[in-house]
Amino acid sequence: MPDEPPRRAPVLPFGVRFPAILFDFDGTLVDSIHLIIESYHHTMRVHGLPAKSDAFWTEGLGTPLRVAFRSFTDDDAEIQRLIATYREWNLAHHDGMVTAYPGALDAVKALKARGSRLAIVTSKNRHGLEKGLDLCGFHGLFDALVTSDDLHASKPDPEPVRVALRQLGVQPAQALFVGDSPHDIAAGRDAGTVTAACLWGPFSRAQLAAERPDHWFESFTDLARLTDGAAPHV
Repeated sequence: MPDEPPRRAPVLPFGVRFPAILFDFDGTLVDSIHLIIESYHHTMRVHGLPAKSDAFWTEGLGTPLRVAFRSFTDDDAEIQRLIATYREWNLAHHDGMVTAYPGALDAVKALKARGSRLAIVTSKNRHGLEKGLDLCGFHGLFDALVTSDDLHASKPDPEPVRVALRQLGVQPAQALFVGDSPHDIAAGRDAGTVTAACLWGPFSRAQLAAERPDHWFESFTDLARLTDGAAPHV
């Protein structure tokens, strides 16, 4: 994917710590975990594959569908059929099973209003992301969207984070990456950003701690405190 030319980082008010905030989407800004897991269960049933536990699918959250299904087959055509079944069921049930986490929309709007540059770095495709953005009120609030359609590398590889940083025109140390999965924290850390782990997603603190996040968020209030320059929650 050709990179956009770097943009000038904003000059932010005194006390604001990060010119750019990068977010994961599912499990971070929106609660879509039940939808995702049920989409996997449906796909396995339709294709006659062995059923897997919720825990199995949760462990792989944050990686693209093409990665998740490769553990069952190396046949690229079959992987595409699995993806098609997953997406058909997922999109059909999306609007009834996805909601923004409490405080997420207000937090993003506040960051946008004060001049922070915002990005989403997700392993879902662009159509699915934009559907979620529209449904939950986030449309138009982000300066960059990096999806599984944009490049082959995926989290925990740091390249998607690096692409977002280039699009925002900021250096890694100027950015905070907020995510709910170990893949998010690893990608942000290896890209050189400050990282924050969300504790409202499906992963435990112990699972996230293995990737050594710089900060811990128990709610979006913690995000506001950190980005406003207040003492972070650790």
